[in-house]
This record gives sequence, structure tokens and C-alpha cells, in this order.
Amino acid sequence: MFDLTYVDISGTMGLIATGLLTFNFLLGMMLSTAYKKKAYWKKLPETIKKISIDDLHNWTAYVAMFFVILHPLFLLLDKAQKFTLTDVLWPVNAPKQSNIVLLGTISFYAFIIVIITTQKVIKKKMSFRLWKNIHLISYATALLFLVHGLLMDPLLKDRPVDWLDAEKFFSEFCLLLFVVLSLVRVRYHFRSASK
Repeated sequence: MFDLTYVDISGTMGLIATGLLTFNFLLGMMLSTAYKKKAYWKKLPETIKKISIDDLHNWTAYVAMFFVILHPLFLLLDKAQKFTLTDVLWPVNAPKQSNIVLLGTISFYAFIIVIITTQKVIKKKMSFRLWKNIHLISYATALLFLVHGLLMDPLLKDRPVDWLDAEKFFSEFCLLLFVVLSLVRVRYHFRSASK
């Protein structure tokens, strides 16, 4: 019989958050381009074209935030790991892999800043340039949470990274997708700027 621990649940919440945040990031990159003018978009079925990418981008961020918050909370329930609320909020002295946990915590704070500044009431009070510069934090945030997921031992036993583990493979795939599409997005930016 399989015994599910709080550490296992925490890891699962982290993987779900990774998938959602990667998808959300890709939607954000799509929104920052003229995707509706592209031939591939025009060839899609009308039912897909009716989906509001903007709404989907917002809702995946909120759902991801839910899983991001659950991810460390389950660690607090596992008494064997000895994580405290302080270790989660500022993990410089965390009982396990404190530097890697810190990457996840920093990405969490950056994610909160991006979410807060995207709220309509706050966004209206900011210039577009300021909002855009804050929103660009998402690139660093994505990189931090992906590296956090890659380097963290899912069992919190300080084992070396098993690059062929299924969970790590998922994080590797998300990182590869993030890097490739970020390069495509940067290329799009420079091509658009030169026109």
C-alpha cells in the first residue's frame, strides 16, 4: 500500500503549480504579441478562438497561486521535517536545503507582486511602463520557481538530483519550454522594434 505523506502532497502541489505557472507564463507571452493576426491563430476552430486568452491567463494565475500557497503549507503539517512558518516565509535557516527553498520563496514573493499589480484598481493607478516593468519580473520568477523545482529533493533528504526522475523530467520540460519560448518572444520583440 502506498503511504502518502505531507511531503508527497507538498511536492504534488508544487508540480501542479509549476505546470499552471508555465502555462500561465506562455499565455502571458502570447498576449504580449499580435497573436490574433497570425496565420496559425486564424486557422484554429472558432470555438477555440472564442476563448478569452486574457481571462484564461488571469484565472490560471489565481489557481496557480492557490497551489503555490498550499505547497509550503503542507510542509508545516509534517512534524518530521521541522519546517516552521518562519522557515517558509524566510528560509535562510530552513532545516532542509535552505538555499533552494529560498529560491522558491523569492519566486513566491515576486509572483505576489505581479498578481497585486495586475489588479485593475492598482493597475489603473500606475503608468503602463511601470506596470510593464513590474510584470517583466515574471521572467525571473519563472526561472526561480523552475530551478527551485529542479534542485529540490522531493523527499527532503538532501539527496543529489535525479535528472531522470519523472517529477524532475516534468520540471525539465517546463524549463525547456520556458527557455525556448522566451527566446522566441525576445526575437519577436526585436523584429517588431525594427519595423
